[in-house]
Amino acid sequence: MAVGVFDLFSIGIGPSSSHTVGPMRAAAVFAGELKESGALERVASLRVDLYGSLAATGRGHGTMTAVLLGLEGYHPEEILPEEVEERLASIAETGLLNLCGAVDPESGVSLPYGEADMILHPLTVLPRHTNGMKFSVSDADGEVLHEATFFSVGGGFIVREGEEDAAQKELEESKKELPLPFRTAAELMGRCSSKGLGISDIMFINERASRTEEEIREGLLHIYSVMEACVETSLKREGVLPGGLKVRRRAPDWHERLLKETKDQDPDYRDPKYWQEWVNLIALAVNEENASGGRVVTAPTNGAAGIIPAVLYYALHFAPGMDKATQQDRNETIVKFLLAAGAVGVLYKEQASISGAEVGCQGEVGSASSMAAAGLAEVMGGSPGQVENAAEIAMEHNLGLTCDPIGGLVQIPCIERNAIAAAKAINAAKMALWGDGTHRVSLDEVIVTMRETGKDMSSKYKETAMGGLAVNVVEC
Repeated sequence: MAVGVFDLFSIGIGPSSSHTVGPMRAAAVFAGELKESGALERVASLRVDLYGSLAATGRGHGTMTAVLLGLEGYHPEEILPEEVEERLASIAETGLLNLCGAVDPESGVSLPYGEADMILHPLTVLPRHTNGMKFSVSDADGEVLHEATFFSVGGGFIVREGEEDAAQKELEESKKELPLPFRTAAELMGRCSSKGLGISDIMFINERASRTEEEIREGLLHIYSVMEACVETSLKREGVLPGGLKVRRRAPDWHERLLKETKDQDPDYRDPKYWQEWVNLIALAVNEENASGGRVVTAPTNGAAGIIPAVLYYALHFAPGMDKATQQDRNETIVKFLLAAGAVGVLYKEQASISGAEVGCQGEVGSASSMAAAGLAEVMGGSPGQVENAAEIAMEHNLGLTCDPIGGLVQIPCIERNAIAAAKAINAAKMALWGDGTHRVSLDEVIVTMRETGKDMSSKYKETAMGGLAVNVVEC
């Protein structure tokens, strides 16, 4: 299907869309196929091979545990953090995996599982993508009953080996069904000009090809409600994040401090002079929750999940006129923001990549910052040219951003990086809105530059934990 706003904003668990959500989704697909084949009862052994970045940083990103849960039949959109903890504790205690047993435990196959059943190949990169994984199950005689290879290509998207061309063809065919298809910013601007519509309007019309208007609005408002719930959950957690780096959660303390600054005001009041502190807080809260394996919205990835909620929070609380906005006005702002951000996300997904393992963090944080800038410019009354300019400015100043997480954990520099990128997005939108929409560098040129920069970037700076901060900072 053509990439839509609900593909770019999907609900899952942390800490990584490409290393947690994608592998769980691929393993669940494999498990479903196995069950449908009728060979489930004959399964006696399991083997999982992880390649490239999945193997290099998989432990810190929760890849191994995500694969196990997927093989049990859990999907990232549905599983709750407490279910994750319960099932992983059971597997660790019993040494048994309930293959395909998520929906009905009695229908699954209890299979002995040990670390030796998951083979890591950090220095082997399969031709399609660095995030490769292969699943294989055999019977008691060693005969392979079912096997498949998948690639996690960023943002929770997966592609099956051997079906890349077919998937691309299906994508192109499905785009023909859209009323106003676009692949480039130039095409998007052309649609806006010919129809006299804004970017969010174009995206909304395309979404109506597969959903009703009510479903689109309700779906986007639900997406934002999950973002809000993520922040609320994070603000109740204290202590340090898991993984061994002993990174302290800062969001609860920062929240308490901000509330003290406005203690004599209405509890919903937000002092404009603290707008950046609130933006920082929201970004940190989301990414601290993501780092702990909590429930987040990929936007468009988990590693960059805090940027769009933080900038949207700014739009709802600090943009001109929002202090007098009704709930209906707020809902309209949320819908327009996410649609415009989604339209820009489509451009990155179509022309480049949102995978840190493929193009570095410019593909994750850079894309999210660009999307957020577009969303903010849209809801602040920007013309299509100004919105495109905002997206271009934000990405232009994230070019070359490396992905070098310490210990392979989505914590340092990832959490703070979201807050910095959110501020960049807001500044990019403000700069664009002070212009008339004309600019020297186009968004398409910046997207192509990001893609080419990613190709030229050394692999050690692309989510392998083999370069940058990952090797120059002592973990403990």
